[in-house]
Amino acid sequence: MDAAEFRKRGKEMVDYVADYLEKIEKRQVFPDVEPGYLRPLVADSAPQDPESFEDVFKDIEKIIMPGAASPACTELETVMLDWLGKMVNLPKEFLAEKDGQGGGVIQGSASEATLIALLAARTKIIRQVQSEKPELTEAEIMGTLVAYASDQAHSSVERAALIGAVKIKSVPSDDTFSVCGSALKKVLDEDKAAGLIPFFFCATLGTTSCCSFDKLLELGPLCNKENIWMHIDAAYAGSAFICPEFRHLLNGVEFADSFNFNPHKWLLVNFDCSAMWVKKRSDLIGAFKLEPLYLQHHHQESGLVTDYRHWQIPLGRRFRSLKLWFVLRMYGVRGLQEHIRKHIRLSHQFEHLVLQDERFEICAEVVLGLVCFRLKGSNELNEALLKSINDAKKIHLVPCHLREKFVLRFAVCSRTVESTHIKFAWQHISQLATDLLKTWEHNHHQQ
Repeated sequence: MDAAEFRKRGKEMVDYVADYLEKIEKRQVFPDVEPGYLRPLVADSAPQDPESFEDVFKDIEKIIMPGAASPACTELETVMLDWLGKMVNLPKEFLAEKDGQGGGVIQGSASEATLIALLAARTKIIRQVQSEKPELTEAEIMGTLVAYASDQAHSSVERAALIGAVKIKSVPSDDTFSVCGSALKKVLDEDKAAGLIPFFFCATLGTTSCCSFDKLLELGPLCNKENIWMHIDAAYAGSAFICPEFRHLLNGVEFADSFNFNPHKWLLVNFDCSAMWVKKRSDLIGAFKLEPLYLQHHHQESGLVTDYRHWQIPLGRRFRSLKLWFVLRMYGVRGLQEHIRKHIRLSHQFEHLVLQDERFEICAEVVLGLVCFRLKGSNELNEALLKSINDAKKIHLVPCHLREKFVLRFAVCSRTVESTHIKFAWQHISQLATDLLKTWEHNHHQQ
């Protein structure tokens, strides 16, 4: 949608809202629809090709308004997470469909999804241990629980353990910055020998620093065997799995208990929209369900009613599935795949430019839209280069440490980015590097 169409549609939207408010007294306060009303009214998977804004918008009155607020809000979310789950080819156990045990929910961020998974896993293990050893108190069990994540995992994983009041340990990653099965097994064996109870592992697909991938096919069976909840955090990388050629990066998800990625990162959905799936929704509901009278409604036990308040931290929630529905229909699966592929093509274009300049080195395999690179030389030199790049305010780079190296990260992320922008960025970096090296050599010779 270009700026002109955006203006036009925005004005139409204001008119729609104003008309709604003017005639609100003619609408009834409580919907007539029965639970489960929405699923038969929408397709069972996302369209391959884009639809027009008119067609999507017409469906608001037809599909959403009859169940405005409560049923529509929940039911569209359940269906949209089935759509999205099918787009990344998730195993059937993660889908809600008509009678599945799994299903998806939209969280605010990946941090929230990790925390929810950890808390559900914690409740589950405490109940299991208490059934075997009723003499132990909850506090005694909590003191022996341990969660695990890669030394490359996002800081929010450590934070989840902090909030969940359980120990967390880093599992060392290998020379490709991935966690493999043997590394996890070593830590588990040590901890079990010390009388601790391993209960949760967060695997990362697409680490923040360099977009490395933990080895799910080794880690999954190990977690299953050891009765450890495996959560997969694919916050950034997950969007790429809608492309068949990148789906292999998710192989091993069949062993996981929960999986999460952020359509708001790389699938053109505005913040916030973090998609989380679980194999057994009863695990989440079991951890968070409370039923005061003021929250008990009619169709309570029909089985058709998903009550998302038991799947999340807050009680209330926004209608976030609406924007997902609009984006999936207006781009179509093909349009979204092309968006991802274009970014990955451009990151390889940048990688190629870096490799042609012998002053620079690439520091991690370029798999998706992130290129980790640096000047051959000291960390101080690279810190100085980063400072000159960010001070110039033409492009912005965020650094990271890979082991002992200070590394620059080039991330392709704008919806409107083109090849010309990549060339411009590289020329700019290259020129600043030339300027820096002149003064650097001069200063260092004088010393």
